[in-house]
Amino acid sequence: MSLAPIQQVSGRAVPVEGDDIDTDRIIPARYMRCVTFDGLGEFLFRDIRQSPESKSTNHPIDQAKFKGATILVSGMNFGCGSSREHAPQAIVRAGFKAVIAGNFAEIFFGNSTTLGLPCVAAQKEDLRALTQWIESEPSTTVKIDLEKLRVTAGKLSFPVTMKASAQQGLLTGRYDAIADLLANLPKVQSMASIVPGAVA
Repeated sequence: MSLAPIQQVSGRAVPVEGDDIDTDRIIPARYMRCVTFDGLGEFLFRDIRQSPESKSTNHPIDQAKFKGATILVSGMNFGCGSSREHAPQAIVRAGFKAVIAGNFAEIFFGNSTTLGLPCVAAQKEDLRALTQWIESEPSTTVKIDLEKLRVTAGKLSFPVTMKASAQQGLLTGRYDAIADLLANLPKVQSMASIVPGAVA
């Protein structure tokens, strides 16, 4: 069966400014020694949210005005670096439902889509305006319309882009390839039965 379609994401947003935020900054490698992804959200951006002495750096995610934000806003080339699946897993498990950035590393984007975490790309000037808006009005509800590919926040409204295949997967609830395969298991078994040497 298909997963629940994702046609719109709305919530308060938090700015995590900067370009080339790589997966090691999103989730440091030492937290990847885990059997499951449970609990990874606690360590999201750990090394920039805390000093080596474990003191808070007053990162936006930890600021009171952004508490409860479910949309992350960042810069260009978000999710670059290694292809660790733990990065989008940490973002999702920290409570985020979507990411708005300038553009995304391809593997990070694919891993995010599979988790049902929409990643939409905006122009630099629109990102700058959105960041300034949510800094001054942190209670603003930001809405991402995945069908129209448009973001609205207060008086702001601007277009975003997303790879068409990912957009359709999210809109139809067919963004998880494994879930899609299991949903079509009878067809797979039928095909396996007519292919010589295949295991049914």
